Amino acid sequence: MNFDALTKYLDSLHTVGVPGCDLAIYRDHEPVYRHMAGHRDAAGAAPVSGDELYWLYSCTKVFTTCAAMQLIDRGALSLDDPVSAYLPAFGSLTVREGDTVRPASRVMTVRHLMSMQSGLDYDMTTPAAQAELERTKGLATTRQLVEAKAHDPLCFEPGTDFLYSLSHDVLAAVIEVASGMRFSEYLRANIFEPLGLKNTGFFPSAAQVARICAQYEYDDARGVPVLCPTEANSYRYSPNYESGGAGLFSGVADCIAFADALACGGGKLTRPELIQLWSANQLGPRSRATFDEWQRLGYSYALGVRTRVSTAVGGRGQIGEFGWDGAAGSWMMIDPINHISAFYAMHVRNFGYCYDVIHPKVRDLIYEGFGL
Repeated sequence: MNFDALTKYLDSLHTVGVPGCDLAIYRDHEPVYRHMAGHRDAAGAAPVSGDELYWLYSCTKVFTTCAAMQLIDRGALSLDDPVSAYLPAFGSLTVREGDTVRPASRVMTVRHLMSMQSGLDYDMTTPAAQAELERTKGLATTRQLVEAKAHDPLCFEPGTDFLYSLSHDVLAAVIEVASGMRFSEYLRANIFEPLGLKNTGFFPSAAQVARICAQYEYDDARGVPVLCPTEANSYRYSPNYESGGAGLFSGVADCIAFADALACGGGKLTRPELIQLWSANQLGPRSRATFDEWQRLGYSYALGVRTRVSTAVGGRGQIGEFGWDGAAGSWMMIDPINHISAFYAMHVRNFGYCYDVIHPKVRDLIYEGFGL
């Protein structure tokens, strides 16, 4: 193994607008690489130490869909169950067609939620959602808010196209009903505690807030990252809302422990057969064409995660590798064939360069370092 090229690359990222970053790699439950670069504070005085916490944003989706796969394995949930079996408000859906709205002709299922083929959008500013926030005096729960979304017209019939959306927030509410537990409590009892994850959750303590890495928003016009509030997470719609799509904070140590368990057969979380199902492509031709607009070369979308379906394009890798990323640049890689896992953290929002260039480059250098 030789990761010198990877280290050199991470050390160069400050030149493209990444104030600080941290990467950990495991193989077969053993740490094989850890490197931190840049600074954790806005003043640029404190180097990244490895103890920082980050908002995971959409990397939360890997935890949420893992929870759903556990419930599927236990028979408490099925991919083809109607969402309305758990959330009755989803029993009378409508679809927008141009300027008209008509009743939906297809039933929305759990599979549609997990594969982002539900027809939902990512808009919580709609009248129905805002009315629920007003009714609850800003204290709406996960279930209350996502059931309000059921009153908004879908963008297309469930199962007919791909649209990145609040589907996994709805999935979190489904998990609550199927498990009989609050979403955060389910994650704590079934994922966090079995793996010893002590710095992952929805609402950080004061001590954890102090460890959150300085967070930035990339200014495209000026070409620089601009500091934004450390505690800011625009997907926390209320103090009682636990976003299954973007709500978790965590650290590199916790996330690599989670990814490592999945790369090595599931460990205390699930079985290899469920991992195969979880990472299996779910997109037909129309949905795949929409997903391909993202230019995730060599990938399709599975049950809440990207999945590598070709190595003829997109650089180095392994068919079956899966994971996801987040709005501030976090990135999780799980390779169940080679038992390799990686977690990369940074804290710059609105930075498309990290998805188009940094993540693929880091992946390529990881496989190069292993000689694969």
